[in-house]
Parts: sequence; structure tokens; C-alpha cells
Amino acid sequence: MRPNFYFKPFNEEDLREMTTLREGELKLGQTIGCSIDEEHINYVVVGIAESIGPQANLGNSGSENAFDAFLKRFLNMQSNEFYDGSDTAIYGKIVQNCSFETIDEARKLTAELDTLVEETITTILLKGKIPIVIGGGHNNAFPIIAANFKILREEIAVLNLDPHADCRKLEGRHSGNPFSYAFANGYLDTYTVLGLHKSYNSSFLLDFLIENNFSFTFFDDYIDHPDLLVNDIQKYSALFEEYPHVGIELDMDAIQNMPSSAFSPSGITLEAARFYIKTASQNPNLRYLHIPEGAPCTTHEEKIVGKALAYIVWDFLEARNNISL
Repeated sequence: MRPNFYFKPFNEEDLREMTTLREGELKLGQTIGCSIDEEHINYVVVGIAESIGPQANLGNSGSENAFDAFLKRFLNMQSNEFYDGSDTAIYGKIVQNCSFETIDEARKLTAELDTLVEETITTILLKGKIPIVIGGGHNNAFPIIAANFKILREEIAVLNLDPHADCRKLEGRHSGNPFSYAFANGYLDTYTVLGLHKSYNSSFLLDFLIENNFSFTFFDDYIDHPDLLVNDIQKYSALFEEYPHVGIELDMDAIQNMPSSAFSPSGITLEAARFYIKTASQNPNLRYLHIPEGAPCTTHEEKIVGKALAYIVWDFLEARNNISL
């Protein structure tokens, strides 16, 4: 009998089966491998196929589907002079194999998931690689940050683009409190969240950010002053270069009309999200990239989420290859 959560490693045959070959073209699925031991590998993609964290936050399911949607689109992108896939490995995915009856049970299961995510990310970090974590809920930010802290022995600074601060009370683990748990455990140095929605953040969340000297901006202000979003992305990306260890987060809930755990018809464009990743990823002290909360539940939504994530990860990897580290 399988445990509630398990890690499924990939092999090259798995990747090739998801790749549609075409004469005269070379796809990423033909060039990317699965081994994280190779010296030339700098980036390791790992998926998290779970929705227990969002549901433990009284949210919706669907985030268990994001990684598979991403992978089939990403592997069928071109390997070319802009990005050829040679420095990246597709490691595997963490799979949810359980259900729950009560919210308390869901929160206990989320805490159990934390352990496996932390172990998986630790394995990658010990190899000296940068993890790219795709799918699942934002709950997984906590174990990713924990793994970095325990390897680095230093706190990490986190920059997040998100309509929600995700600093709810320490009431049991879920997707709404990864950063408050990370801060309470001493893993988080500083936290900045861009694009909060004024109507979806409680006074408790805003007070938490203010009391702990964490920076934040409001998406509502970007409606009145569109250029301010670009300015803030550039400003905070530059400020974060001063920290020795940095994590980059992009919550798919931030993107307008994106099928996500907390879908919203109002938000930033996909192009703005890509600009954020292109800019923030140039940080020389970057330790991880995390893109949670995509939640496709239909064939059409799966196409949208999968291709959006593929574009975003491509942008990250191309940008990283164009800087001198």
C-alpha cells in the first residue's frame, strides 16, 4: 500500500514518450535528461501533484493537475540557440495518494506532505542545483524554504508576486500560511509580496506584514498607475540582489483569468508575470523558483495552464543563461 504522498522519479523514456517528434526539429524532450548527478546540470525541475494544501485552506482542488499539464508543453518546446535544455534535468514529481473528511485532517496531511517536499528539495540542494518547483499549492513554499535554511544555515529572503499574502495564523498547515510558518520557525529573513488585492487580504495579514517590516504593494494601485507594476518589479528585483540567499515565488492566482486555486477575472497579464520572472530570475543569489496554484480541471484549462507554465519556465531558464553568474 502506498503512503499518503510519494515521490515518482522520471527516466528519459518517460520524457521521450511525452515528446512529439518532428523531422528537422529538436525538442526539449529530446535533450533534457533526468539525472541530477551530472556536473553540467544547474537546474532541476520537480513537480508537486497535490491539492491537499489549498483544500486545507478552504479552497479548491485542481492544483494536482498543473505539473503534468506543464510538462507535456514544456518538453515539446524547441531546443534552440535561445535555450537548449542542456543544463536542466526533470527529476520527478511528488504525488498525493489520499483524501480527507475534515479540515483538521487535511491540515495534518499537509504537514505530512511538508516532510516529503523538504526531503526532495534537500536532495536537489545537496547536489548544488537550483530547484524549479511546479504545481501544487502555495503551502509547499514552507518546506522549500525550510530545506534551504537547513542546507545554508542562514535565513532566506523571498520575493513573491501574489494576490494573497499567505501569512495566515499558525492554525495548522495549509496554503494560506507558508510564510508565517517559515518566519515563526526562523527560516525567513525578509519577505516582499507584490500585487496584493486589497479586497482579499484581512487586517490580520496586513498587520502581520507591517509589524514584521515586510514590504508589500497593491495590485489595485497598478490599475490606476499601470507603469508602477514594471517599476516595482525592477525596484524590488534590484533590492533583493543585496541578500545572500533569495527565493522567487509566482502564484498563478495573480494572473488574470488563469485557471488557478483562487481564480480571479482581475489580475496581472501573463506577459506581466513573464516580465516579473525574466527580471527577478537574474538575481545572482537565487536559490529556488516556485510556481504554485495553477489548477486546471478541464481539457481547455489544462492547455492554458500548461502552456503558461511552459512559457514562464522557459523565460526563467533563458534569462539565467543570459547572465554571468
